[in-house]
Amino acid sequence: MIIRRRTLLAAAASTPLAGVFMSESASAASPSNTIHLTLPFGVVTIELRPDLAPKTCEQIRTLTARGFYDGCEFFRVIAGFMAQTGDPSNTGTGGSNLPNVPAEFTDKAKFLTGSLGMARTADPNSGNSQFFICFAPAAWLDGQYTLFGQVTAGMDFVDQIKKGQGQSGRVTDPTKIIKMELAA
Repeated sequence: MIIRRRTLLAAAASTPLAGVFMSESASAASPSNTIHLTLPFGVVTIELRPDLAPKTCEQIRTLTARGFYDGCEFFRVIAGFMAQTGDPSNTGTGGSNLPNVPAEFTDKAKFLTGSLGMARTADPNSGNSQFFICFAPAAWLDGQYTLFGQVTAGMDFVDQIKKGQGQSGRVTDPTKIIKMELAA
């Protein structure tokens, strides 16, 4: 059964793009913590951060291994802020049949360009399958959303994801994930 939820993220003002940075506490790249996200433009490499969010990373690994994200749309994309995906209904209200993951907020890392965060409802413990990739630093998300990964290659492909209109970021004819797979 798909759990329905309304996913919320704060509306964001446009901020300039910055370079991609990994926290010094980031674990060394490991195939079990590396995801390849294939978009129509190329492959994005993502390093999961189980040192920051072990339960969230496990949920993302499980869903990725099941092929859950293949074909999902980036249904909400706000220029200068983020691109959101992970809802098979592509409405922003769907999720997986796995239980929700409790919030894993941290002060050990910040939301930067290329950071991945778990989308959720107003309930901090409602993260399930939806996630977002930041186009720019987003300090207002620090300590409010679970940060679980970082783009380490292919941010130029993320930047090509079709943007939505206005504050809602709803996209017509959105970019789809071709395949999302674990490196190992």
